[in-house]
Amino acid sequence: MRDDAGAADPLITGAEIARIAGVTRAAVSNWRRRHKDFPAPAGGSSGTPLFSLSDVRAWLANQQKSHDVSDEVRLWQALRASFGDDMISGLSSVTAFLLAGDPSGLDAAATALVASSAQNATPTDVVDGLVERFQDSARRSGSDQVSSARITRAVAHFAGPLGVGATVFDPACGIGVLLRAVGNGGGTLIRGQEIDPAAARFAGLRAELDGRADAAIQAGDSLRADAWPSLRADLVVCEPPAADPDWGREELLLDARWELGTPSKAEGELAWLQHCYAHTAPGGRAVIAVPASVAYRKAGRRIRAELVRRGILTQVVALPGGVASSHSVPVLLWILRRPKPDDAAPSQVRMIDLTGNGPDGPLEPTADQVADVPLIDLLDETVDLTPGRHIQRSARDFRAEYWSLREEIEQQVHALGALLPTLREGTGEDSLDTATVSLAELSRAGLVETGADGPSSRSPQLDTDYLRGFLQSVSNLRRSTSTSGTHRVDARASRIPQMAVADQRRYGAVFRSLQEFEERVASLAELGKKAATLARNGLTNGALVPPADDSGE
Repeated sequence: MRDDAGAADPLITGAEIARIAGVTRAAVSNWRRRHKDFPAPAGGSSGTPLFSLSDVRAWLANQQKSHDVSDEVRLWQALRASFGDDMISGLSSVTAFLLAGDPSGLDAAATALVASSAQNATPTDVVDGLVERFQDSARRSGSDQVSSARITRAVAHFAGPLGVGATVFDPACGIGVLLRAVGNGGGTLIRGQEIDPAAARFAGLRAELDGRADAAIQAGDSLRADAWPSLRADLVVCEPPAADPDWGREELLLDARWELGTPSKAEGELAWLQHCYAHTAPGGRAVIAVPASVAYRKAGRRIRAELVRRGILTQVVALPGGVASSHSVPVLLWILRRPKPDDAAPSQVRMIDLTGNGPDGPLEPTADQVADVPLIDLLDETVDLTPGRHIQRSARDFRAEYWSLREEIEQQVHALGALLPTLREGTGEDSLDTATVSLAELSRAGLVETGADGPSSRSPQLDTDYLRGFLQSVSNLRRSTSTSGTHRVDARASRIPQMAVADQRRYGAVFRSLQEFEERVASLAELGKKAATLARNGLTNGALVPPADDSGE
């Protein structure tokens, strides 16, 4: 796409639109849904559409979205000032005001801002925008107080659609993010429990705002004081709290929920997993997000074996690094199914390894990311349920790929030595204290043209590499840096020394060599990162092993 001046019109993502407008990504999604005149995607994919920058700017100007921006930002700042770290209570107060006009907990300024925001957006959109800001602040502070948007997306994807009348349950629901993602339609019945009373209250209020008057969220410790002992749900979703040795083991040693075995103090996630399974109806499923280490820790081996042996575990999905809020360690989704009495016994577990994808990449696996592993192959001494360990090795020859990368790295390293020029110390005879000419003067004289790759010479009296090399001098870079710190080539300020063309070519050859040196260094860095990742994955999934001696073979 090109604008009227002939220059390419940049394409931007929804996240970039949010930054330009000063709103959240949820607000941009709402605009796309609610406004038929919102610019249509001009590129990208259905999962990551791209939009014309000029079209977006024109639409924002026409809609006067700057007013929305200031309201949302000012409201967030007002809530931060009033509630500090207890933003969940602030969100509850806003939601209660939007539901029933109850200003309790809000000062006059915040109340006015909520009312103003609701004039330009639906109450649901107002709260959605604040929740996304809350999730983003939790991510930046390294908190797992709420499920990240990426984990929520993955859980919803693998949970799949639900039928009318299905019951959805989350025993550690937080502010209700997972419940809302999987049960916000289709006539589902929503149930949840949360240990933090403020979060439980907000989850209930938000469900009411969504028109889910039948939703019920209880406050309390799910493991120690189960508020739903008789509930059997068609779908249970859960991202258990971070590992806590004080999950209640001593008080719950004989609890009937531990039908697969009593978890150790270090295996709190397996306590939550069995709690979820206890609330799963026959034929129902549970989708639980756990740290990758739960799949292989020695203390949980017996419980993992029972999950496999009884045909309860149907899938394990390794999500990409970066999907969690506070760390880059891969997260696993364990998908359980409570068999019906007449169900045939399963013979395999589907392993899906998405760790090679980006955190916002596709969730539908390719053929080489899936393996249906026979139960007997999982029931070894370790019962390691890490998907990467079981994906068919034939789909990838780790050793051949690793040695190919090693050979390429060695070639690149050898080439680098030849590219880095041998330079001598300058003397008075080599002084650059000489007359200079500006790039603007060269352009006016028709000696320089500017293309996509930068300025180029149009004359045999000017060497292109010489020109580009001196444009990157410290003095020219300083002239070409704006007061905001952004770099731009300033044709009015950049200056080039006047030098005989033969000398220009000597300098140009060196500049050209340095440019190739830098490009090879960047390529080598990418190769090194790829080789290290491949080696680490191969070592941890058993495809590669350390050398048997000092030969390195």
